[in-house]
Amino acid sequence: MEVLYKAHAVASGGGRDEGRSATDDGKIDVLLSVPTEMGGKGGAGTNPEQLFATGYAACYLGALRLVSGKAGTPVGADTRVHSTVGFGKNTRGEGFNLDIALKVTDHGLDQAVIDDLIQKAHQVCPYSNATRGNVDVALTAE
Repeated sequence: MEVLYKAHAVASGGGRDEGRSATDDGKIDVLLSVPTEMGGKGGAGTNPEQLFATGYAACYLGALRLVSGKAGTPVGADTRVHSTVGFGKNTRGEGFNLDIALKVTDHGLDQAVIDDLIQKAHQVCPYSNATRGNVDVALTAE
């Protein structure tokens, strides 16, 4: 693979439990907290699942804009990708895994067209390619 860009980040402190995560350029610098649903204190920080959800939503929207534009049926300017990332015990082995749902709204296209495009975007998106075969990703559009 020809690498076009590399992002760099460092997690420190307690990691997901009262730690911190930051990029080397300082554009992201967040406190981390374990949600109460996972046995943590909650706290003011974010968590890796929220960070993953925001990254996946943004990446998938970019892929959807790319494939819809190439198809000659671009999604509307108000298109939104709602990303839900669940965390739980891995049913395929030890440890933990994710459960992901992506929902596209406000796209301005006929249902049959958007249904085709969300599948094509799933083939193009780097996050989708990274999770394929390891994580179930549910795709919907309304």
